[in-house]
Formats: sequence, C-alpha cells, structure tokens
Amino acid sequence: MSGNWVPEGHEFALCLTHDVDRPYKTYQSLFYALTRRDPSHLLDLAPGRRPYWTFPELLRFEREQGVRSAFYVLDEQSLFRDRPPREWLTMEGWQLFAGRYDLDDAPIRALLSTLRRGGWEVGLHGSYEAVDDRAMLSAEKRRLESALGEPVQGGRQHYLRLERPATWEHYRAIGLSYDTTLGSPDEYGFAHGYQPFRPFDDEFVVFPLTVMEGALPDPGEDFRRAWAAVDSLLTEAAENDAVMTALWHPRHFSRDHPGYDRLYRRLVTTALERGAWVGPPGELYALSTPTSVPADD
Repeated sequence: MSGNWVPEGHEFALCLTHDVDRPYKTYQSLFYALTRRDPSHLLDLAPGRRPYWTFPELLRFEREQGVRSAFYVLDEQSLFRDRPPREWLTMEGWQLFAGRYDLDDAPIRALLSTLRRGGWEVGLHGSYEAVDDRAMLSAEKRRLESALGEPVQGGRQHYLRLERPATWEHYRAIGLSYDTTLGSPDEYGFAHGYQPFRPFDDEFVVFPLTVMEGALPDPGEDFRRAWAAVDSLLTEAAENDAVMTALWHPRHFSRDHPGYDRLYRRLVTTALERGAWVGPPGELYALSTPTSVPADD
C-alpha cells in the first residue's frame, strides 16, 4: 500500500518530533566544565537551575506558529537504582542510564498534563533494552499511559535502535499505530523514501526519520552551512510531495547547544511559508489512514 500522504492544499508535510531523554542537566555539568574548560557549567548544579528544561520556550514558539509536535517520553532504568553495581563506573553505564527521569516526577507529570491539554502528541520512547522485548515495551507503554491519562498512538526507539521487522511487530502487537525510528543519528536525507509506508500492508505505519539535529553541521560553528543543509531538505521535500520527519531533542534548545534553537525556528517558519502541512506524526496518520484498510486485489 502506498500513496501520497501530503494533505490536500499543501506542498509537502513536515512532522515535528522531540525525544525527551534528559530534561535535567546532571553529570553533564562536570563533563562540560572539564572538556570545554568552562567552570560556569558547574553553576547548573545549583538547586532550582534547570537549563535543559526548555519546554516552556519550545511550546510557546510552536503555539505562536499554530503548530504542534510529538514528544516521545522515555521510561528508562536508572543507573544507581536499577542497574548492577559493575556498571556504575563504566562509560556505557553513565551514557545509557545516568541522569534519567521518573514518570512520577512532579515536573514530568505537569509537563504531560500541559502537553495533553494543549493539543501536543505524547508518544512512547522505547527504552534502550526494549528494542526486541515485547513485554518490556508493553510495560513501558502502560506506565506512560497511566501517567498521561490516555492511550498513546506511536513512538520511537531510544538511540534509534531498531530490529527489523521485530520491533515493528512488537509495536503493532502492543497497540501502537506507527513508528518513527527508521533513520540515522549521523546522516540526514530521504534514504528510506519520500512517503511513510506500511511494512505489513495493514494499518501500521512507519514514518522514516529524515533528519536528527545532531546529524547536521553544527549551527553554533557555521549557521549558514547548517541552514543550507536544512534548506536543501525542505526543497527536496517540496519537489517530491514528501513527508519529512525532523527530530530535535529539547536539550538542544539550551545554551549548551548554541544555534539549534534558531535552526529549528527557521525550519518551522520556512516550511510554513512554503506551504507545508506541519504537525505531529499521529495527526498526519489520522488524516491519512482510513478506519479499515481494504485488502489488496
């Protein structure tokens, strides 16, 4: 099953997504203080400072533009609470499990409520080890839905980990309608086509990831080069009636990642100026997927 997913009256579609990985700056303060030789990062360890909590500014911008996006929320294990002591002093253990949040954290609960009431989509950000574990994915989905107060429709795997087609089979089996994992953290482009596709010829849909912010030239070092890359993607999308899916992590709107906030704002406003439909994948899925899909002849 195929077809053009771009809503009528639009030149192309831009799906906006955000993976909520680390909304709190913890060990990064020491890391940046040492690697960037900037001790001011240590100030971010002070009580009440939350430089990675960029949601108010991000939501305000999207609201002003009349668009919404999807936030994929992670239910990851904690390094010191859930992982074995042998991992506590390993680089991999810190990278994967340190500085995580809990779905019961009051700020997270308040954020979920804000997103739900404001019309944003909340989806599942499947944890690192759940890529091929249906029971784990199902449990994470149940916990997220309990915290959110409503079912979730789709999601993306942490670190873009994907087992094809097993992960999609798990997503479909636990009641998800779509996945946005298929893509690269290091490269951008339409490597997997210009349209979402149905790997099982049914209602389940894959939205290929076109670009993650970290794959682009660093806008803090050379904004013109970074924008040229984004502009080329928008042009290609318009020329091919494409669905373009973009991932910006919320922490990339902080001062630790200069230029990415500006780049995202220009991405959204330029797409709107060029006649794009802009919104979350779940909304585009609802617009493009019938309640029942007829069997192929």
